[in-house]
Amino acid sequence: MPRNNSTPSPRASRRGHARRGIRSKWSLAVIGGPMILAVVAGSVFAASGSHHQDAQANAAAQPAQQAVPNPNCTLVVPRHPLTARGLATPYELVATDPRKGRCHEADPAQSAFVEAAILTKNGKLTVYDPLVVDKGTRPAASVVRPSVPAGSTVGIWFGFNSAELTLRSSGGSGNLRQGRCVNGVPGSVFGQFAYCNAPAFFRAANAEHVRIPALGKAKDGRPCPTTRDFSVVDQDGSDNVVTHYLADARGRIAQNNAASRRALRKATPTDLTNGSDNLLLTQFIDPALGCTPFTAPNQSSDGRLSSALPLDELSAAAGQRAPIALVPRNDPMTLVGGRDSVRKTDLYRAGVDMPPVGRGADGNGKTFCKTLFGDPAGLQRVFKDKALFTAAPSPDPATAPNLFGFLASRANQSFTNLGCDRLLGVGNPVGLTTDANGLVVDGVLTRLGQTPPSGKAASSPSPSVTASTSAPSASVAPSTSPSAANSTSPTPSSAPTSSPITSGTPSPSPSVTGSATPSAM
Repeated sequence: MPRNNSTPSPRASRRGHARRGIRSKWSLAVIGGPMILAVVAGSVFAASGSHHQDAQANAAAQPAQQAVPNPNCTLVVPRHPLTARGLATPYELVATDPRKGRCHEADPAQSAFVEAAILTKNGKLTVYDPLVVDKGTRPAASVVRPSVPAGSTVGIWFGFNSAELTLRSSGGSGNLRQGRCVNGVPGSVFGQFAYCNAPAFFRAANAEHVRIPALGKAKDGRPCPTTRDFSVVDQDGSDNVVTHYLADARGRIAQNNAASRRALRKATPTDLTNGSDNLLLTQFIDPALGCTPFTAPNQSSDGRLSSALPLDELSAAAGQRAPIALVPRNDPMTLVGGRDSVRKTDLYRAGVDMPPVGRGADGNGKTFCKTLFGDPAGLQRVFKDKALFTAAPSPDPATAPNLFGFLASRANQSFTNLGCDRLLGVGNPVGLTTDANGLVVDGVLTRLGQTPPSGKAASSPSPSVTASTSAPSASVAPSTSPSAANSTSPTPSSAPTSSPITSGTPSPSPSVTGSATPSAM
């Protein structure tokens, strides 16, 4: 929602953000295939017919009955999660506090996602998407059992479309210990992110010298961006995954493959996906810039080549040039009680193959904000490439009609959610123009310390893609931060995109001027 005139203290604001958690990057459902994206509004599922588990199936089929979906859910981790059997055993979704309402995997506002990478001892790399179902229900189709040859190293990552995802062992067993799972620090989960055995996976990948494709050159003549590029990151970088699931009309879930689609052919399945920085980069930004992401065969999706969080991070670690956006201490997912935590930041970084917080500017929120908003390698690239992004589809048509409007809105919100106004002592440099429906149709990035011009609402209630196109050079002002602009040392990154789209609540109408709204992406 738009910021009100009375500004709370920075500490109170950050505590409030930590309590609310971080919403999903955007609420998405993919109908008929993983590349056709549409925003989910209201319930997309309806109960029909009878089932041997009527009560649970009907409850799962009607997520919209909860006026305010429970934002805090728990995933029950199966036994021996790093084995082929464990990967093929569905995770179960339950409410962390049942008094606040149920959690349903078929509700895009509460969907949780699991993504695994399997590295054999001879360096063969594949990915696999373990399934998530509501506790007490069965998958809508048979689960693919992955191949995990002896000596393989398995890593698992989690994404969530609401505020706080907690991992729990089933039946009091030591599943979390078996999987070396990390969910945050005691009493403070990361939020939408968690992982199991990720550091060991990255060590093995580095030791095996996994072949990582070169980044290549984008249409703008610069290297293709990564998840550690300051033109890509937002308030909470390297969070969430690229997993897709299929859901039938009764809210049952299946893996995204041909066998599942055949089994659900009469149900017109909906393809659920996790709104993430990784999805934003590989399925929206990369195509707009003419870039190709690092992919590997997906064992749960008929061996199709797929991007994945661990692949994105391996690519970023190998190819990203300075300044390098590493998760900073002011990332909302690494705060504890609204305050910076080096320990929690280091645990988060370990899950995405980043070095621990070091001395100097590494991890410093002020330096991160300066680079993100003032360095030519940061958001200036987005505004200079406005024509390319304006011609590209929007991840969330309910926020903006094209990719540029979406990225501008996301940048506007990240400034506030990172506390950059407090750290830099300046106002939000990103101004937005919205139309009569609240869609972001244009944006401008000014020098740090300058006030963006007031946006004017477009007269057309439904602007065309070309309506917001203007000369790229007119959309960005020169940097006022020479130190950030000339920096060649790695600088901390803001957590992956914090888009304006929230996963459980309607998308807030973006501000017409430079005032920021809480980001959800």
